[in-house]
Amino acid sequence: MLKQERALQTRRTVLDAAARVFAVNGYLGTSLAQILAEAGVTKGALYFHFSSKEELARAVVNEQFAPAADGEAAPLPEGPALQAAIDLSHGIGRSLREDPMMQASIRLVIEQAFTEPDPGPYLRWIEVIEQLLTEAHRVGDLRATVVPADLARFVISSFTGIQLVSGVLDHRTELSRRVGDMWELILPTVVPPRRLHKFRARPETPADAGTASADTADADTA
Repeated sequence: MLKQERALQTRRTVLDAAARVFAVNGYLGTSLAQILAEAGVTKGALYFHFSSKEELARAVVNEQFAPAADGEAAPLPEGPALQAAIDLSHGIGRSLREDPMMQASIRLVIEQAFTEPDPGPYLRWIEVIEQLLTEAHRVGDLRATVVPADLARFVISSFTGIQLVSGVLDHRTELSRRVGDMWELILPTVVPPRRLHKFRARPETPADAGTASADTADADTA
């Protein structure tokens, strides 16, 4: 058991180190030698868990879905499902500012530097948002004409573009503000007017809002 625990710890050490290097250098700019130096493990230890740089990079990408892959049920969101979708997008944005694993995962997906581009991460995020929007549609928080699957694809596509541009222009310091802008544009077009007051386009807490000003962070969608 102790040997197995050490192996799992080594795998985690390699994954975390790879994420930090991939986040900074991207796939093509990263070598296994750099990851070995960052992780402080032997080449044999790395190859015991990962047969190639591509396999390691795919493992980093899959980390954002690790609980689902392990069969763990995701906790049910509290409150309206549409607000949960909004909050989830801000949570991902916060992770993109703070978490090297998420930074690396998103960068690797966008770069599409693997042998074959992997649509899996996009499809899984679309599925998560679609489930929430389907529930919102069921309870009347979305207009009857809205198709949850189409809206989910639009939300993920928009978020992907927004975070990419924010990464280039301001190193994602303004990402929360821009994601809030996205929802302020989306909500009036998909939510019945009488229900619009129920939803926040922006985070409630300053910590989630990044560098956004207090008045922007507290803005409502009404």
